Amino acid sequence: MKRMLKRIATAALCLPLVGGIGLVQSVAQAADRVELEHDDMTLVGYMEMAPGSSVEDGVVLMVHGTLAHGQMDIMSSMQELLRDAGYNSLAINLSLGQDAREGMYDCDSTHRHKHEDAVDEIAAWAEWLKGEGAERLAVMGHSRGGNQVARYLADQADPMVEKAVLLAPQTWSEGYYAKDYKSNYDTELAPLLEKAEALVDEGKGDELMEMDFIYCPDTRAAASSVVSYYREDPRMDTPTVLGEVSVPTLVIVAGADETVTDLEEKMAERVEDDHIEMTVVSGADHMFRDLFLYDAADAATDFIGWQ
Repeated sequence: MKRMLKRIATAALCLPLVGGIGLVQSVAQAADRVELEHDDMTLVGYMEMAPGSSVEDGVVLMVHGTLAHGQMDIMSSMQELLRDAGYNSLAINLSLGQDAREGMYDCDSTHRHKHEDAVDEIAAWAEWLKGEGAERLAVMGHSRGGNQVARYLADQADPMVEKAVLLAPQTWSEGYYAKDYKSNYDTELAPLLEKAEALVDEGKGDELMEMDFIYCPDTRAAASSVVSYYREDPRMDTPTVLGEVSVPTLVIVAGADETVTDLEEKMAERVEDDHIEMTVVSGADHMFRDLFLYDAADAATDFIGWQ
């Protein structure tokens, strides 16, 4: 496959933002809610079918970002754009340890989930889609979900998965979590992480710690969850994980991203791999708001290439 490194000058730079993605949402019908039983929990997803299509034509399996859900704006709007381009899609809610979870994660809830739990859930949904008759699959992930999709591709990818698209996937560098935690909460991460790691080593990973956790101040998290999300782990860096992936993958960089700021730089070496491509949507923020998402959807459908 020919390598691609291109920069999209979005139409949003020269068109007014009246309507934007909201226009798509205003004329769209809601996706169909579906359920899957997995590890004694009910997982929830939302299926959007293109007009005149069937599951057999293929499905794009979509994974949201941190503590979010499959019907947040970027997910539901992308589903609608995929539908209009003739693509079926399933946007899932990662359980995050909760049965039939809907909406944003409630910060008052105890955190017992782990970053890597997503891999098994993505695999379970891929199996479900095959059981429903899907004859080909693509996967798409946004932000943290992009890293989780990359790990799925590296560790458990089903042979039916033909393509992957990662929207502004997360990056990582040594010391980042400590710096970010200090900036967000004016608290040193190291003592908390050391305590959590000691508890896990003692077989007490379920023991709860009262602390600020991810986006949630003054909450409770299991020691094993603290270790999962905050340990020094090179596999939190999506370009690093892509070095383990053989599935053709497109990384879409948000050109004005203030959340994942070093993705384009980190991808420079990775795009030397023949099966890895990168596109930059100039001017887009991390959520590809407004018309920028149209450019991301166009890049995704061109890459998947089913229509």
